[in-house]
Amino acid sequence: MKRFFFCLLCIPFFLHQTSGQIAIDRKAVVDRHRIVTNRLDLLSPAQVGNGEFAFAVDITGLQTFVPFNTLSNWSWHSSPLPKGMKESDFKKTALKTNGKDVSYDLPNPKQEQLSNWLAANPHRFNLGRIGFKLIRNDGKLGNQNDISHTHQEVDLWTGIISSSFVFEGVPVLVKTACHPDSDAIGVSIESALIGKGQLAVFFAFPYAIEQGYENYLGVYDGGDQHTSTLQSLEKNSVRIDRTMNSTHYSASIKWATDAQMIKTKQMHRFELIPKDTATLSFTCLYSNQTNDIQVPITSHLFDESEKSWKAFWNSGAAIDLSESKDQRWKELERRIVLSQYLMRLNESGSLPPQESGLVNNGWFGRFHFEMIWWHGVHYALWNRWALWDKSLSTYQNFLKTSTERAFNQGYQGVRWPKCTGDIDRDWPDLIHATLVWQQPHPIYFAELDYRLHTNKETLTKWRDVVFATADFMADYASYDKTKNQFDLGPPLYLVSENSDPLVTKNPTFELSYWRTGLRLAQQWRERLGMPTSKKWKNVQDKLAPLPQKNGLYETYENIPDMWEKYNYEHPGLIGTYGMLPGDGVDPETFKRTLKKVMETWNFDRTWGWDFPMLAMAAARCGYPELAIDLLLHPSNNFQFDQHGLATGGPFPYFPSNGGLLTAIAMMAGGWDGSSSKNPGFPKDGNWSIRAEGFNPLPALK
Repeated sequence: MKRFFFCLLCIPFFLHQTSGQIAIDRKAVVDRHRIVTNRLDLLSPAQVGNGEFAFAVDITGLQTFVPFNTLSNWSWHSSPLPKGMKESDFKKTALKTNGKDVSYDLPNPKQEQLSNWLAANPHRFNLGRIGFKLIRNDGKLGNQNDISHTHQEVDLWTGIISSSFVFEGVPVLVKTACHPDSDAIGVSIESALIGKGQLAVFFAFPYAIEQGYENYLGVYDGGDQHTSTLQSLEKNSVRIDRTMNSTHYSASIKWATDAQMIKTKQMHRFELIPKDTATLSFTCLYSNQTNDIQVPITSHLFDESEKSWKAFWNSGAAIDLSESKDQRWKELERRIVLSQYLMRLNESGSLPPQESGLVNNGWFGRFHFEMIWWHGVHYALWNRWALWDKSLSTYQNFLKTSTERAFNQGYQGVRWPKCTGDIDRDWPDLIHATLVWQQPHPIYFAELDYRLHTNKETLTKWRDVVFATADFMADYASYDKTKNQFDLGPPLYLVSENSDPLVTKNPTFELSYWRTGLRLAQQWRERLGMPTSKKWKNVQDKLAPLPQKNGLYETYENIPDMWEKYNYEHPGLIGTYGMLPGDGVDPETFKRTLKKVMETWNFDRTWGWDFPMLAMAAARCGYPELAIDLLLHPSNNFQFDQHGLATGGPFPYFPSNGGLLTAIAMMAGGWDGSSSKNPGFPKDGNWSIRAEGFNPLPALK
């Protein structure tokens, strides 16, 4: 599956120098955070990948002792429907909305099997496992207790993982890499064990049965529910054809030196057995295409990996904190560098990423439309738009089906889903059905695109999506004649998802974002030479004010005991001024609210992107020291392990990484109306910031 690599689109960026500043030594910044590990970790893998495909490895450089995932953006599977049922049999549930019955996708207790099937299908599946078969001198299979002197380094500059270990007193050296624009990994192995017949490589394939919400890998004893057929190709090359129900794909393997691929007695397991050699190199390419596939030579794959990662690090923005006096600089810079590596590796493909990227499957491998903001906005601010742009085509691809969703509920425009997969079919759930903060996203994303590419092509590209999104937003708001205002909800699940959606009305975050979306959509009309939409303007002008009580913003209108009972989950009201431009926000009221949140919130019951969101608000309010503290907060929900994988939700939680990069970009590159250099960083002499190439964040001046 070939793809054009992003760096061709990033070439126009030139490293700039301002005020005589010498360009940052990017390689030095990256190299000082090379990942080094010396132990087997059962939860946290090292990875190689290209944004569309990723291969996770344990300490051996393969998946020898831990069945980590091999995932792609095309690896989707659906189990057969319950016998005698069709998707169209599903009956939606009516909820009273603005005085009328509106149908929502909610679990139907009278159709439990079908409801569960719709929740779990389609689901992303694990392409397969590759690992070492180690044979001890006594003829028994080796295990993790039989290896010693384990050492692994991830060279971030080249994308190559070097691993070494000792088995039965004999060293094994392994290098692993991924091709930059095909779903292929390359592996080279050096060890005397190969010639002694004590080392082989196995390839195993699981069945993609649904196993719950998080981290399912498939089952390797799926029996005859799936097939794995070995096909010999040219010399030193085979293809394993896979069938799971209506899903078909293949793994093509090419190797150097003398070796033989055999099918083992264990179903869906194959072994590559080398002969009379101390070295073995092979490439494995996964594909869902039926045409002839060219498998890259391993040495060529390693060269391409090095070229592509070097191009990535030399593109876009960069930041160097090493001259700072505050000793926390190194940990913050480590998080920044590793997050860039992980986001490009896991989250720069053709679909919006799931919360756990291409590491493992949370939520059946599906992606959340509301989280696209935290996964991708940093690419615009770091001047790496091409890495995000291809997945944003999902809005155009889902326009027809999401228009049908709005129409079936009696709304104009387009209602975007909450949680879905490679097709636009929402997961039946009350939260999914009534969450709305994802609705303005594409207008905001279109604006980011236009700021970077101010031309007619960008306006044409986003026009239909922007207009249909604004049409729904204006139609969704309900008019209260007694107050002469437009309200949001109920039913409505707000950003924090911790209130009763049947009574939640006029949440602060959503009201501000609605204003932003409608304002920007009107600007889009002006740019296209079109008249103002009277309907959009009427709704925007008459939207309910952001709710306040005692001089502080509230999460939603008339929320009871907010600071005692609802001071957990996302502090979404803080996202209005920092993350968002600040439409409808009074800065002084906001500052008081931010202070109250910092005094009362339970930060052990929050999510990972909450800390960057708070940091952005602190920076915007002129509290840069607080912004730094938040990005290094001790909460267990915002930690970054040795591989840079973050906590804050299903592990790993990439909105934490994306949020960190967005906050850093804002603090270094500023926001509309900011004037000082690196405005979000302290000016107390403890932080010395060298930054280049950042774009400012949209904000109301």
